[in-house]
Amino acid sequence: MSLSFPVPPMKATLGTLPTEDDGWAYEVKWDGYRTLAFVGDRRVRLQSSNLHDVTARYPEMQALADEVGGQRLVLDGELVVVDERGRPRFELIQRKEIDRLEAAYFVFDVLAVDRHDTIALPYEERRRLLREVLDDGPNWQVPAHRMGDGRALLDATIAQELEGVMAKRLGTSYRPGARSKDWRKVKNRQQADVVIGGYSPGTGNRSNTFGSLLVGRWDGDRLAFAGGVGTGFTQRRLEELKARFDELRTPDCPFDPPPPTAYRRGAVWIRPELVAHVELTEFTNEGYARQASFIGLVDR
Repeated sequence: MSLSFPVPPMKATLGTLPTEDDGWAYEVKWDGYRTLAFVGDRRVRLQSSNLHDVTARYPEMQALADEVGGQRLVLDGELVVVDERGRPRFELIQRKEIDRLEAAYFVFDVLAVDRHDTIALPYEERRRLLREVLDDGPNWQVPAHRMGDGRALLDATIAQELEGVMAKRLGTSYRPGARSKDWRKVKNRQQADVVIGGYSPGTGNRSNTFGSLLVGRWDGDRLAFAGGVGTGFTQRRLEELKARFDELRTPDCPFDPPPPTAYRRGAVWIRPELVAHVELTEFTNEGYARQASFIGLVDR
């Protein structure tokens, strides 16, 4: 068959590094929007991971069609916006249109070449073919991958404050729409202490407890809002925390300035006396904890 727009991308499972490096390749996990590019007839059509046409949002990618000449390609990669240190930052691509930033396309797979599908080829053959059909350009590149030694690459991403690595099993095909253990995403996580200043109401089986913690970090004598923490709770922990929150309720928001409206809807404020230890991917440029998960309260 010949792939045509749209194509559901192959997805990875969340996990840890393989215990044995033999039979695995490793790539940097880029922090942006997963995107397929359909290149042909001197134009580029871009598809998001949820199968939406996002071509109009990235006019800078149209030059990719001129780069490949008359070739027809279906590419898989990540659209990113990099910071001043050259690191992809998710909050930057979220603000791309507002701040008039240009994106870059980091391509890591090729699914078709000149109407011939390549998804049945093994991973390493697709990577070789990708390097043959696409040279790096002003807004796109084919980042390097490595065979084996995943720990060294993961350590390098930690040192460079990148999101993590992708482990991909050698000899495997590309399976559109499948979430496969042949692709494994290994994320870097950090831990931090944050102050609990309130909580959002819960729904469903959390209707009697809470939905998310509303947390902050001290900036002098000012508690700066740092986002929400909605995962990492057992039912017992939810109930224990809610009982403690009830004793600390206050009508006054402890954050200065108050959180954005979306966080304030239905929020219940508490005196900022409890500190939570959380795991997260990073604090964004705005100071918000990203993908934070509750570990426990800090004894003080």
